[in-house]
Amino acid sequence: AARADGIEAVAIVTPNHMHFPVAKAFLEAGIHVICDKPLTSTLKDAEALAEVAGNAGRLFVLTHNYSGYPMIRQAREMAQSGTLGTIRLVQMEYVQDWLTEDLESSGQKQASWRTDPARSGAGGCIGDIGTHAYQLGGFVSGLKTDTVLADLTSFVPGRRVDDNVSVLLRFEGGAKGMLWASQVAPGNENGLSLRVYGDKGGLEWHQEQPNHLWYTPFGEPKRLITRGGSGATPAAERVTRVPAGHPEGYLEGFATIYREAAEAIRAARTGASVSKDVQFPGIADGMSGMRFIDACIRSSSEGAVWTKV
Repeated sequence: AARADGIEAVAIVTPNHMHFPVAKAFLEAGIHVICDKPLTSTLKDAEALAEVAGNAGRLFVLTHNYSGYPMIRQAREMAQSGTLGTIRLVQMEYVQDWLTEDLESSGQKQASWRTDPARSGAGGCIGDIGTHAYQLGGFVSGLKTDTVLADLTSFVPGRRVDDNVSVLLRFEGGAKGMLWASQVAPGNENGLSLRVYGDKGGLEWHQEQPNHLWYTPFGEPKRLITRGGSGATPAAERVTRVPAGHPEGYLEGFATIYREAAEAIRAARTGASVSKDVQFPGIADGMSGMRFIDACIRSSSEGAVWTKV
């Protein structure tokens, strides 16, 4: 039944440690939740929230906005339809430079909470941007991670969370992966990149040129597919807003997730089914990201050993 106050959904855009109590309160009040990543600041809170979400019967949407980009939707479609053949390799990278120095000591708001374990969780760079790269790799490839070997470093003296991350991944089925995330790599602003290679071809995408997807069938010339261009597929066109050649990226990625959440909320009013094209990340994606953070921290703390995710 609809609430008397008319509230159907809440958007949670707080620091990580406030995700759990706020999301729990709204879910228990029968309100759909749209929440920033990572899911929570601890795996224990994530497990508790997943249980609450399961019992609440309400939608839980996790705003991994990069999964809303048109060319990422196309890459997913190509990778999972067999265009690349059997996927062998997934290379994930997300590199920045804004924490190269001890910015948190200056009182800068974003740096202050993102480097505070009490607010960010035990993971620094791994949780803040590593989870974006990890989610994107799984979203496009469709692969599930089996084990990870991680080396987490805090290069800035006195920093209480990691600021550079190197991870090897073994996927179920035999594919392999590598993930590098850093916030101390001068010259990088928002360098999120994804490369996926199969036995029949490869894909390459860079967030700072989001309208370009490179596709190379093995043994043939590299091809540039553009958002809104002649090579774009229905999966990309469905979430394309502006004409070809115009910049479309970060904010529109969020808009896609929010629009799909709205579609699902409207369907939930009547119990209707949602289109299979609606692909927003949910509680399962949030749990996957939290287990990844936890496994990487455990692997690194034990001297970089293979650890089950």
